[in-house]
Amino acid sequence: MSSDRSVRSLSGLGAASSNRVLNLLAIAEANAENDGHRNSPLFLSNILNSSLILKHRLRADEVDFFPARRAIATKIIIPFERSDLKFGGRSLFIGQKGFEDLLQEAVNYREKKDMRRDLDVLRLVDGVPSLDPFLLREHLRLNDIRPDSCYFAISEADQNRMHDYAAQEISRLTSMADGSSTRRNGATSRMVEALLSSEVDDKLEPLRATLNLKPAEFSEGVFSWRGFIYYKWCLDESWPNLIRALRGIKAIMPIGKITSDERALLESSKNVILRGAKANSMEIRRIIAIYDDAYAGLIERQDPKLFREFLLGAPKLFLDIGDRMGAISHITSFWNYRFPAGAPRSAYADELIAIFQDFSRGMAAEFAEAA
Repeated sequence: MSSDRSVRSLSGLGAASSNRVLNLLAIAEANAENDGHRNSPLFLSNILNSSLILKHRLRADEVDFFPARRAIATKIIIPFERSDLKFGGRSLFIGQKGFEDLLQEAVNYREKKDMRRDLDVLRLVDGVPSLDPFLLREHLRLNDIRPDSCYFAISEADQNRMHDYAAQEISRLTSMADGSSTRRNGATSRMVEALLSSEVDDKLEPLRATLNLKPAEFSEGVFSWRGFIYYKWCLDESWPNLIRALRGIKAIMPIGKITSDERALLESSKNVILRGAKANSMEIRRIIAIYDDAYAGLIERQDPKLFREFLLGAPKLFLDIGDRMGAISHITSFWNYRFPAGAPRSAYADELIAIFQDFSRGMAAEFAEAA
């Protein structure tokens, strides 16, 4: 278990999840008076439940920590001093060699059953391609892990970046309700604020009445609506970078000597990635189109039934759309990190093969099997 001072760069995060970081320390501080956080924790260990968990690109000196080669791992950082992150922390990777012993050393579990339960949750967290709150929540829920909703809020930074996009989406609803532009803009702003927040408050009460949902059902429905706006925004945000990455993958050739077998493997891997990324993108758009159609029924046909039914069943779709978005996000973020815009794209064959095989694992099943 190593000393990790990269924790300092995380100190500015808001008290919520993003697709790369789960800041449990900030969530714990923001929910100190929240009974739900105390009674339905993500981890039974208080130390672990006040840590920082992030999807981490492995550096060259970290690859050998694992029994099998991988490019991305899930990192746990336990701060030395919770009140001041500038002191850094201890870090370990889920699934690294000797992981269970390292976790016991860091957390000092008194009950083996508590450690087994937290290990199960950690492995589930490691198993998702990203830490986006909608995918993570549904993945845990399918395995009967149901932490409080405070663990699945959208980060403040993402809320700020999403605000204009969400306002455009919701303005269609407020336009239907009120023709006055001044009142409409005010209503849209209040609704966006309420929708992006993790709490469902009385600002959304008129919508609950329109959809004829009980409070608990409405809370689930709002979570679903927030998720689909989030995924639509993520796809729009990532699309230019994905196109750039796929063009780079298609064009890149390794430097140095290359065998005929390596050349054939690289070409077949490129084909898997390009076809798989296209299939993932098309399926994401197909799922989003289901949401768009249901929302159009509420707005254009003023028929809330389809939108109501969609919201109640939508979390099941988060696993598929979240996995596919995670694969796309991984390709774009890693490619742009390894081959920044304007920098020369050069790599030896063995590195490219490892990168391409890693990308292929995130593709739809039929393409991953081909890889």
